[in-house]
Amino acid sequence: MAAAPRSPLAQLRKIALALPEAHEVEAWGAPTFRVKNKVFAMFAEEGNHHHDGRPGAWIKSAHVTQDMLVRAQPTHYFKPPYVGPKGWVGAFLDKNPDWEVVADLLRDAWMQTAPKKLVASLPSTEAPAKKVPPAPAAESSKRVVSRVKSAQAPKKLVARAKSAQAPKKRR
Repeated sequence: MAAAPRSPLAQLRKIALALPEAHEVEAWGAPTFRVKNKVFAMFAEEGNHHHDGRPGAWIKSAHVTQDMLVRAQPTHYFKPPYVGPKGWVGAFLDKNPDWEVVADLLRDAWMQTAPKKLVASLPSTEAPAKKVPPAPAAESSKRVVSRVKSAQAPKKLVARAKSAQAPKKRR
């Protein structure tokens, strides 16, 4: 007999807590995921008063990532209350979410939040380049562009995400 599918919180917890020094703290009546006690994601249970009562994760991200995901796939992503204006993206965790995208978003959120020394301690395939680290928007946008079909997203957003990926020239 096949194992029962994981609950959205259990799957989110498995991904978030696999990140170095990530830990869970209950705050505002909900599980939050932190690195060095700084929040990079939180879980919103179904039946809550936020966003139609569907289970979801609120994940720290860049504005361009949030904008692209919400416009391209509004049935899967949303702008969460309170933290949405700061660029955080909400991911609905019911109705077959793309856990690979959620994992990428969580990893990017962790990288934006963790101290630079901790981020640098990641294996070289995961850590950003040492000399010119990509901007958080560029790191997130790169994976989003590769996972979200550009035909679904407005052309301006795709162009903005691609330009964020280009390394900025230093003077």
